[in-house]
Amino acid sequence: MSPARRRRRVVRESAEPDNSTLLSPAERMRAFHEDRHFRSSARHEWTANLPYVPDPFQCEAMDHLESGSSVLVAAPTGAGKTVVGEFAVFLAMSSGQRAFYTTPIKALSNQKFLDLQRIFGAENVGLLTGDTSVRPSAPIVVMTTEVLRNMIYAEVDLKNLSHVILDEVHYLADRMRGPVWEEVIIHLPAHIRIVALSATVSNVEEFGSWMQEVRGSCQVVVWEKRPVPLYQHMLVGDHLFDLYAPSRHGKGLSSRLNPRLLSEVSPLGRARGRSSSGKRETRVGTVIALDRAHMLPAIVFIFSRQGCEDAVAHILSSGMLLTSHDEAARIRRSVDEVLNRIDVRDHAALGVRKWAQALEAGVAAHHAGLLPVMKEAVERLFAQGLVKVVYATETLALGINMPARTVVIESLHKWNGAQHVSLSAGEYTQLSGRAGRRGIDNEGHAVVLHRRQVAPEEVAALASKRTYPLISAFRPTYNMVANLLIHSTRAATREVLETSFAQYQANTAVVHLAQQVRDLQSRMDVFAADMHCDSGDAQEYFALRERIARQQKEGARARAYEALENKRRLFARARTGDIVCCRKGRRLTYYVICDVASTASHSVALVSIGTDGKKYYLSSDERVNWLGIVGRMKIPASHLLRRAQVRTKLAQDLSALIRSGTLSRPYASDSPEKISSTEDLERRLRSHPVHRCPERESHARAGHAWARAAREVERLVAHIDGHTHSVARDFDRVCDVLERMGFLREDHVSEFGQQLTHIFGEHDLVIVEALRTGVFRGLDYAQLAAVASCFVYESRGDEDSAPALPQGIEPLLAEAWDSACRVLARVNEIETEVGAHVSPPLHPGLMAATAAWARGASLTVALSECEVQGGDFVRWMRQVMDVLDQLRRVADEDVAEVMLQARQALAHGVVAWSAL
Repeated sequence: MSPARRRRRVVRESAEPDNSTLLSPAERMRAFHEDRHFRSSARHEWTANLPYVPDPFQCEAMDHLESGSSVLVAAPTGAGKTVVGEFAVFLAMSSGQRAFYTTPIKALSNQKFLDLQRIFGAENVGLLTGDTSVRPSAPIVVMTTEVLRNMIYAEVDLKNLSHVILDEVHYLADRMRGPVWEEVIIHLPAHIRIVALSATVSNVEEFGSWMQEVRGSCQVVVWEKRPVPLYQHMLVGDHLFDLYAPSRHGKGLSSRLNPRLLSEVSPLGRARGRSSSGKRETRVGTVIALDRAHMLPAIVFIFSRQGCEDAVAHILSSGMLLTSHDEAARIRRSVDEVLNRIDVRDHAALGVRKWAQALEAGVAAHHAGLLPVMKEAVERLFAQGLVKVVYATETLALGINMPARTVVIESLHKWNGAQHVSLSAGEYTQLSGRAGRRGIDNEGHAVVLHRRQVAPEEVAALASKRTYPLISAFRPTYNMVANLLIHSTRAATREVLETSFAQYQANTAVVHLAQQVRDLQSRMDVFAADMHCDSGDAQEYFALRERIARQQKEGARARAYEALENKRRLFARARTGDIVCCRKGRRLTYYVICDVASTASHSVALVSIGTDGKKYYLSSDERVNWLGIVGRMKIPASHLLRRAQVRTKLAQDLSALIRSGTLSRPYASDSPEKISSTEDLERRLRSHPVHRCPERESHARAGHAWARAAREVERLVAHIDGHTHSVARDFDRVCDVLERMGFLREDHVSEFGQQLTHIFGEHDLVIVEALRTGVFRGLDYAQLAAVASCFVYESRGDEDSAPALPQGIEPLLAEAWDSACRVLARVNEIETEVGAHVSPPLHPGLMAATAAWARGASLTVALSECEVQGGDFVRWMRQVMDVLDQLRRVADEDVAEVMLQARQALAHGVVAWSAL
């Protein structure tokens, strides 16, 4: 169908009757009324001004909105979900009411702010993102979702608000920030219609059903068709292959990607002597291949910031230019505007010269470590078609409107902070979804590099799956509970929290688990009939046997754990002169320690002499049963132990001590309680009447199957108990912590609890307790800012040990840090006692840099005091400013004044620049 005919069909719908089709008078009358109704609708008025014909899913969603329902729209990246959100804004404006457009990140808020200004006029659109406030009373306000949540808890008047758009609502699966979306959906006043816009998720109907329950009305609209077709490819050497080929049975893997061909064109094949033409996929070669195939501009995803920077440097060093003289000149003018805003003292630290040089060549990196103004310049130049290749981390796939003709994924594995993991099908879909620009490209392309190891089947498995479940990350927080209890009772609040999507999903899981229990119980009935015994209760007998077997296994595990712990304690405590005992097989062996050293693998090694006079290196890695330190003896100086006669004399003295019986008794891992418990069960088993049944073992097969099923039922029932009212139990534990700390007295929120209602973040309770106990008192503005940074900063490194205070920190700051750590320790102790989630550790890594920046230091100096990049530093400083803003609303007047000074002192240079 041509675009013109399609436009007529969608816009006119059932307009003029087709003369070639015979309709009854009643049918013609119905068609006439339907057409008249459509022409008088808001959708007709809105779509008449669109530069394209809306897709069916957009029309369906708009009709639901116009009828007064909330909607959940799930569609691929670039499909045009935002048009539905913009229509909701149009509905609000048309009725003289307000609309809020919320996004998960500030960059996306800035983008929507500009978009909505172009559509509805700058005077009608405001922006609220925590650190930016532009026309907050405008009829249309763009904001981050956290801002809306805070407005709800602050009881801001929302009577004139008719629509809230929740863009990228699938963010509610985010562990850190996800709960905010659920809080908004649950607590928004009932008259407000929600427009939830989501990426394609596999359980969208489940999420929609929950929204229907919570909001009273919610229509689910799912659209899986991409507006621009996406084609999958693999790059092998310098050959670009289609992943799929048409076949009689539909779409199958291309025969050109068979193992023989891959081995011939890949470097591995060349190494085997099969071909001299094989080449490794290089970054320069990849760009050349894409350029020849007319597949630029492209985004190349690399799961490392340094990898992105290295890729840009590699392209630059090759001398490759992807821009014309005119394009380079336009880029230079844009770059000059950015450079004029950056202090020349910071150019070297930020690497702006190479950044500018790369942009003029048509390539750039994009990651969170870049200064916002530099990152935004890359986005702007790429959107204008001037930059041809961007090397980006996966954060680019989280909503920024920066589509390309092609997406390249260098590796199907990434480092998640703890280990290398494979990309999920959902992650692959999200990354490749950036390919294909609506209105510009006829098709998009996703390219995966072979890299000697990626099989076509692996790529096909990721490209064909749409398994991207939305799993709630919701749990009650201290701030949330305090805010809710200000206006309600515990009982009522518990009921509200049990309407969360987290509990909805838990209840759904309970239904499935309960069905498994019923199935197992049916099987148990069959087994019970098969194991029936006239001598006695067979179920009781085989349950005893199963219990003994389980206790023996648990005892073995416990003994292994105790042995491990004992070994750890022994090697941690061991000192020169200690006599240690271990069991090798049935024999006890003794050694005297002469030195404590470290092995090449950084484990502890005990340099020892045995009873045979030989030297041994005892390692904690050895698979022996270390029984403990059983005594001490005086040993010669280490240099004397080089002599054989000295070692022989020491061994003789050790043997004499062993024979004397004066050494301590070796550690025994089997406790009398455990032994007696097992023996008691075994006595009961032997005295059971079924034990003497001559047919006992013929019953055993069914008996053990019955016992295993009974154990599984027990496990599932415990699992069901864990799921049932799980959110309410978390709520009760949070209340217990608040009550023990004096923030809550039954249903009444204390003065300190009311302070807590204004503090948001993972350390909300710790921050308020620090304020209450005077951690911030006696500090100047720079020191206060530095301490505040401990409550927001998180190191990107994988740290196993507690973070240490930086060297050379000011004494007052060191004292404040110690006080803050004592507050956290007290909170953690109470959380552990009641079984609540434990507040995470504080981190001092940004203290020195924050203090320096507050005192007016350049960015170069501040960055020298910490291990973060420019963009990260700006982001952390803005978060510190946000915490200071929150705190000064609840602090005493004198401390609040210093907090205001600290906030103002941080707002200079790159930190003060608005991202607009």
